[in-house]
Amino acid sequence: MNHKEKKHSQAAILGLQHLLAMYSGSILVPIMIASALGYSSQQLTYLISTDIFMCGVATFLQLQLNKYFGIGLPVVLGVAFQSVAPLIMIGQKHGSGAVFGALIISGVYVLLIAGFCSKIANFFPAIVTGSVITTIGLTLIPVAIGNMGNNSEKPTAQSLLLAAVTILIILLVNIFAKGFLKSIAILIGLMAGTIVASCMGLVDFTPVTQAPLMHVPTPFYFGIPKFEFSSIIMMCIIATVSLVESTGVYFALSDISKETLDSTRLRNGYRAEGIAVLLGGIFNTFPYTGFSQNVGLVKLSGIKTRLPIYYAASFLILLGLLPKFGALAQIIPSPVLGGAMLIMFGFVSVQGMQILARVDFEHNEHDFLIAAVSISAGVGLNGSNLFNSLPTGLQMFFSNGIVMASVIAIVLNLILNHKKK
Repeated sequence: MNHKEKKHSQAAILGLQHLLAMYSGSILVPIMIASALGYSSQQLTYLISTDIFMCGVATFLQLQLNKYFGIGLPVVLGVAFQSVAPLIMIGQKHGSGAVFGALIISGVYVLLIAGFCSKIANFFPAIVTGSVITTIGLTLIPVAIGNMGNNSEKPTAQSLLLAAVTILIILLVNIFAKGFLKSIAILIGLMAGTIVASCMGLVDFTPVTQAPLMHVPTPFYFGIPKFEFSSIIMMCIIATVSLVESTGVYFALSDISKETLDSTRLRNGYRAEGIAVLLGGIFNTFPYTGFSQNVGLVKLSGIKTRLPIYYAASFLILLGLLPKFGALAQIIPSPVLGGAMLIMFGFVSVQGMQILARVDFEHNEHDFLIAAVSISAGVGLNGSNLFNSLPTGLQMFFSNGIVMASVIAIVLNLILNHKKK
């Protein structure tokens, strides 16, 4: 094997590692949303397969380094977790058409504000990003708990046992494994939990046998998009939150790869993300953002080039064209998913707390106030009935914890820390 072949074979293995590290996160989102909106097994297979396909397309867009779009760093794009609760709320109130209509407009919105945001990245400091990411994790944890109990009013001992086994396996892998195996601990937990459930006769393989061998993503699969004002506003806010999160990912990767990020490159990165969100709306999937867990893999492997990520994107696109792989995710029992979700969303919360740990609270009591108010409002108001007397659009807005935490953190930071700017 010559040097070039060796280089590509190593890059392909690293690309597979990147895919496995983000795969569990990418399949959890469509499963959660489809379950909440009552989608059929066939619709969920489409949703998962097309979502995986679009993760690959979105990553390809972001890997480019031209004068129009692409950050040109080894970044992997996946589904934005912060979009889960808002999309479920929109779908339940206004239907699937409003979900994808709001995504299309939010993608256009990101494209329009990309240049502006690239020049004001300092307006989203650690106090804002840390507060928002902490809230994202904390508000999603109840969803994990619901799945652990099989979303039943009277969870069985069987459900609790499956969830506990999954959590235990993920913990053991995280404690004793190293490198690659440790990076896919969530995926190992999902697989092992499903095997245990299969031995208990709780796994139904029907979705896999019924799924077609191949499919092509279809524009407007769930019908004509509907453009509902409050849904659009909510998803534009979520898109802004995603940009804030992605900014952190971009700067982390630029630091690892020793590449300088100027405002033009940031703008092109935001544009690529906007195109990805727009395509997600058209092909009826989700918004996409930089995946922070893959930043750790870049650092771990020491390979800072884009070649492994090109392989990862290619693998994602290939898997997305094979629905039986997407259908495999459907056989995972809810308690197993719940156990994995509990740890994954806990990771998200702690990641936010790590960002907050970099804030100098001792010398700026305003930052303490920003974090306290935004996180408590986000967690407390999420799914609350406090605003049931308001019109539906306002209910959706004020009862979404992630949206409220984001708006409060950004506004309070602008007001209280304006002198620092």
